[in-house]
Amino acid sequence: MTAEKLKSLTVRDLAQLAKKRGVHGWHSMKKAQLVRVLTSAALPRPSSKLSKPAVAATRKSNPPRPAASASKKTSPTIRKAPAPRPLSPAERRRRATVERRIQHAKTKHAHTKDLARPNNAKSGRDRLVVMVRDPFWLHAYWELTRQGVERAEAAMGQDWHTARPVLRLLDVSSPGTTSSAETVIRHIDIHGGVSNWYIDVQDPPRTYRVDIGYLAASGKYFVLARSNMVSTPRAGSSDAIDNNWQAVAENFDKIYAMSGGYSPEGPSPELQELFEERLRRPMGSPMMTRFGAGVDGLLHHGKRPPFNFELDAELIVFGSTEPDAHVTLQGEPVQLRPDGTFTVRFSLPNCRQVIPAVASSADGVEQRTVILALERNTKVMEPVTRDSADAC
Repeated sequence: MTAEKLKSLTVRDLAQLAKKRGVHGWHSMKKAQLVRVLTSAALPRPSSKLSKPAVAATRKSNPPRPAASASKKTSPTIRKAPAPRPLSPAERRRRATVERRIQHAKTKHAHTKDLARPNNAKSGRDRLVVMVRDPFWLHAYWELTRQGVERAEAAMGQDWHTARPVLRLLDVSSPGTTSSAETVIRHIDIHGGVSNWYIDVQDPPRTYRVDIGYLAASGKYFVLARSNMVSTPRAGSSDAIDNNWQAVAENFDKIYAMSGGYSPEGPSPELQELFEERLRRPMGSPMMTRFGAGVDGLLHHGKRPPFNFELDAELIVFGSTEPDAHVTLQGEPVQLRPDGTFTVRFSLPNCRQVIPAVASSADGVEQRTVILALERNTKVMEPVTRDSADAC
């Protein structure tokens, strides 16, 4: 077969022909190599082996692959990592300081996020009660169990890391409305360690409901408890209902009614329970509370009920700074309004307390500190009991 005829064949045909003739290394040859080997004058018959020149040419064109070295067959040597450099005393102190700061930040964040406190829920269930203070202020009080917070963490899953405790203020269009007709007005950031919050509202008279729960950065919201519905009075008509809760015992019937205690849906057991805890006496029927303790005395056949008198105090701290500043009171962050003003309410225990207030600029360059030193000294005098004739 001539070289021209071989060149007209395909590589596959040439390879088959070389295989029949016993050409060594035919499977790795190209077309030109196959043509050259097959047209060699010394090429033997198909049944015989290749001649030495053909084998040499084949080996020259396709040199055999070198055998794998013994080193490749053996497992590679694993280099041991160098031993860590021992830390200097200064580095150890610096690392310990950083770890303490990280742990302190984690503890503070967990405390701020946790709305449940030991022995916080006396009733063993989650509840939220809202009362009307005046046309522009509501007072929310809650008791949350540890199980409720754990349920919220399990339900939110990965969103729990970005969740923050909030109060959700809802505008209820009319009494007895469904939850689908409620309008979310805003979310109010709260923090752990407290069990009540004052909420400012606008445009009285309006009807509100409040939810307490956790709001994640993704917008997912988990409700821990829902409050009763409350209706604020018209502006100027009930400004003297409660002067910072000092006359709650005198006007509790009116406050209880506006807070939804006598709603058509039925009395609010949570609200009644809260009033009984604060007043330290059971609440009677609407007729009894409307006409005062005189009716209660007649119903008890002339027996005088226990005379109770409780007094408490509350501190309101307010101020203003730049809208983008960072303000803390007693180490706790304070939520600023868009104009830079803020208002915070504290309980005023019967002792001396120091309240540091720190304001830092947005860039952290400037800082101002104001310290409030307050002391409450409450003295309970001996009770005086008069005869009926003296009282008249």
